[in-house]
Amino acid sequence: MEIAVGTIRTFRLADEAVARPSREEAEEAVRTLIRWAGEDPAARAGLRETPGRVVRAYEEFFAGYSQCAEDILSKTFEDIEGYNDFVLVKNIDFTSHCEHHMVPIIGRAHVAYWPDKRIVGISKLARVVDVFAKRLISQETMTGQICESIGSALAPKGVAVVIDAVHHCMSIRGTAKAAASTVTSQFSGIFEHDEKVRARFFESCR
Repeated sequence: MEIAVGTIRTFRLADEAVARPSREEAEEAVRTLIRWAGEDPAARAGLRETPGRVVRAYEEFFAGYSQCAEDILSKTFEDIEGYNDFVLVKNIDFTSHCEHHMVPIIGRAHVAYWPDKRIVGISKLARVVDVFAKRLISQETMTGQICESIGSALAPKGVAVVIDAVHHCMSIRGTAKAAASTVTSQFSGIFEHDEKVRARFFESCR
């Protein structure tokens, strides 16, 4: 929900009202950062439109704040007669941004659920990944929120989520380990309690 309040707009996210600066204020913040880096954003043509470009890019990077996983998963189907196994969508590419340094996290997610009475269009699982990826977030939180949202919306027999990603806050700065990736996982229901099912999931993800 968005409420106009002078130059400040209030957005409601996760049941909390968040004051959001205007576009003009956001662009001025980018100009400040450019000056802090040692450049004059008004001095050369290549930088004059950079604040606007950055803000437009951020609208794409953080589009997940205006999206709701529950809405995406709300349309379900019950025609699952004769099927009793998990559904897996693997190699879901995503780009997120680290909440600590605001630099990219680039990786792939593998998402599975074991239907009980309802199934959902497979593209919706990829869209749910993007809802949480397109926010300032940690990989651990993202993994848990994907698992929880699917479990809450579909009430399946279980959910499995594995994410393998490269964190640019580690690959291009700090320790500068370009080849290092981080793997996180979250399981519920049958994937958590049945080792054979979990093993089949991992095998299918390869």
